[in-house]
Amino acid sequence: MSYVSAYPEPVYDGDGEVSASYRPDSTPHELGSSPGNRVDYLATGAATAGGFGLYRWHFGAHISGPDPHFHKTISESFYILSGTVKIYDGTRWVDTTAGDFVHVPPGGVHGFRNESGEEASMLLLFTPGAPREEYFETLFAGGTKDMTEPELAAFYLRHDNYWL
Repeated sequence: MSYVSAYPEPVYDGDGEVSASYRPDSTPHELGSSPGNRVDYLATGAATAGGFGLYRWHFGAHISGPDPHFHKTISESFYILSGTVKIYDGTRWVDTTAGDFVHVPPGGVHGFRNESGEEASMLLLFTPGAPREEYFETLFAGGTKDMTEPELAAFYLRHDNYWL
């Protein structure tokens, strides 16, 4: 009797190595803006050799978050840590709270926002690990406000964002 593994092909063929990474909670936030949004880069696509990107997203008490959109190359998953985050599931906005999880496959229409008037936080997971940092950094710095329409369209296309 032969056995076929459901696991992917090995990507490491050694005898083990010291390669774990540790990020204490006290690490300064990579991104921040007023009035209170912050992002922590827990594991970037570069750090995971393109396997995934994991970010902790902190919402300030003001209304913020992207409108409905989709991605052609990446999935996006949300795990709510605190507060109430509205997630658009392609048909309606759903109030999600601590412990709720939403997975959106490539092509899935989604959006997220905080409209609660309170702070909220969530984990945001992209697979595979696309280089989302430049996208977030440009948005947080207000870099899209001075872009021409063709520049803005190219920016969104480069970052696999298709707005509805």
